[in-house]
Amino acid sequence: MPKPRSTLAVTAALLAALTACGQGGDGPGGADDPDLPLTGTHWTVGAVTADGVRSTAPDGARVDFTDAGRARGSTGCNHFGAGVAVSGATVTVSREEVTERGCPEDRQRFETAFLAAFTGPLEGTLKDGTLTLASADGARKVELAAEASAPLRGTTWKVDGLVSGGTASSVPADAAAKVRLVIGADGGVSGNLGCNDFSATARVDEKARTLTVEGPAATTRMMCGSAQMRLETTLYELLDGPLSYRLDHRTLTLVDGAGEGLSARAEPAQ
Repeated sequence: MPKPRSTLAVTAALLAALTACGQGGDGPGGADDPDLPLTGTHWTVGAVTADGVRSTAPDGARVDFTDAGRARGSTGCNHFGAGVAVSGATVTVSREEVTERGCPEDRQRFETAFLAAFTGPLEGTLKDGTLTLASADGARKVELAAEASAPLRGTTWKVDGLVSGGTASSVPADAAAKVRLVIGADGGVSGNLGCNDFSATARVDEKARTLTVEGPAATTRMMCGSAQMRLETTLYELLDGPLSYRLDHRTLTLVDGAGEGLSARAEPAQ
């Protein structure tokens, strides 16, 4: 007659079975399902769907997720902030604040759709650098794409603000479409100061993060409106001396020793 199994052996077998049952199963939301990797990537908004209607995003619409459980970004019109909780593939968004700047009607419409779609529990799908967050019924959806950082050299930097004493102000509207700069690999810097095109030689020290224009910049001689000319004078004087630069993903800030300078955003590659 076979000997009965010991109590210790039976207990061990039961514990092993219970442990196996408790480990993440095949279905979604199992204990071993990893959270979606949202942080550490800058996401551009491609389109949103609200109430079943899909709208393409304007330039500048983006979302960044932080390790502190928050999302922040721009609708292409206003800036926003939200709380975010991630559990496996489920991303729950709790909107907290939105700025109240007036915008063109088309951007305002997109903002309304984005804020309606980017809220509540959303199921995430990540594939080949594309992240889709959708409600269970599919009526709300946010389509995001991973955005690469812009290199200092070779990028067209669109100047979007002036920096003074730690505060920023926008550039005049009639110059905003023109004012830009490009730092070339050959040591040249060129672009537009708000009215006239310019070019100069420059020395970049990437270790010290400084840019120094060497010699006066050459410019065209076109006359423009007073606001454009004032901006051009400000930028021309700014470039006449060493500047410290800060590069943050797709934003470039250049300031002199007194804290005066400019901010610029990388234009999309053509």
